[in-house]
Amino acid sequence: MENAAYIGLSRQMTLRRELDIAANNIANAQTTGFKVEQLMLGTEVGDRARNDAVRPGVSFVLDNGVGRDFSQGSLQQTGRRLDFAIEGEGVFFRLEDGAGEAYTRDGAFTLDPEGMLVTKGGLPVLGEAGPIVVDPALGPITVADDGSISQNGAPVGQMALARFENLAVLSKDGDGLYRNASNDVPIDAAGAQIRQGMLEGSNVNPLIEITNLIEISRSYERASKMIENVSELSRRSVERLGRSN
Repeated sequence: MENAAYIGLSRQMTLRRELDIAANNIANAQTTGFKVEQLMLGTEVGDRARNDAVRPGVSFVLDNGVGRDFSQGSLQQTGRRLDFAIEGEGVFFRLEDGAGEAYTRDGAFTLDPEGMLVTKGGLPVLGEAGPIVVDPALGPITVADDGSISQNGAPVGQMALARFENLAVLSKDGDGLYRNASNDVPIDAAGAQIRQGMLEGSNVNPLIEITNLIEISRSYERASKMIENVSELSRRSVERLGRSN
């Protein structure tokens, strides 16, 4: 196969990945706290199919991983007292699980039978002094903008938030969860506010993602056509060489 065909094939591979990502963005356009994703592209210089010493290498398209836009999504009123949204970018609710801490922007919480505030998946929501536990018999809880929790007018805790200076250290873990994939320590989330009775919507723009799907499809077709043309030229060259002999 010619070098041009190898280059076209490398582009097709990244386009397939881009297609999956764009489709996933659209599928999560209504997912609470979801952050839009995009494939990061680069180049990788490799050996040519045939290379003389005076010829440079060939630049292939390289998948450099997935980047996420952590910008604020729109806040949506729900009226449910255990729904919470964070107003502030790069800030997350802190959760406890067996592997350490996890982080999320999905504040659709609930109370377990023991009165512990947990996520839909059952992970405890952390306060400044550990998991948040209240007495359901004392009535609903109230959470102020600064995260302070009260019940029947009495303080019962402080909701803990985490901010990361470098959001690239966060790895996606499914169910709207992120984990710290480095040794970076979360910093104070000063300035962030918690809104009770609200949830943060996805920051996906469906119109942009549908446009991306169309462009990806067209790019894939162009790459396929280029590979076909290269293959046809190779076939004709072989036929001509055969006739000349």
